[in-house]
Amino acid sequence: MTKHMQRDEAFAASLISEHLHLEGAMLPILHALQNEFGYVDEAAIPLLAEALNISKAEVLGTITFYHDFRHEPPGRTVIKLCRSEACQSVGCEELVAHAKSHHNLSMDNTSEDGSVTLETVYCLGNCALGPAALVNDELVGRIDQKKFTQIIEHAASTAGGRS
Repeated sequence: MTKHMQRDEAFAASLISEHLHLEGAMLPILHALQNEFGYVDEAAIPLLAEALNISKAEVLGTITFYHDFRHEPPGRTVIKLCRSEACQSVGCEELVAHAKSHHNLSMDNTSEDGSVTLETVYCLGNCALGPAALVNDELVGRIDQKKFTQIIEHAASTAGGRS
């Protein structure tokens, strides 16, 4: 279950302090925060800036530069769909259109019910089995519209998982 950093600010501060000794600590800290909370909450920016003795603008610049950092809690199921050339050649863009037309789910967004977040990635190293995706960090290959719909329907019917 995704925690909300504003309610767990003390825990977030302890995560930050655990990683301060690392060289180039900002990225490990941001990853730790996202791993714990599911996203990097806006409330983390001043904590991180103070701990690293840098400006809030520098922290925000780093968060927005790297596409892996989320700014909002993700859906219970996160689908990272590969959109590289190899996956494009075997139908990933048709899956993008299918997600929009049949599931009202657009790329790099979360469904209205919070069940699914669909994100773009470029190359999962599974080119021979494209279109490929990571579904909650599990590699899935040869995704067609039927398999994609099954993933979406399973996510919508699953009460547990991420939230």
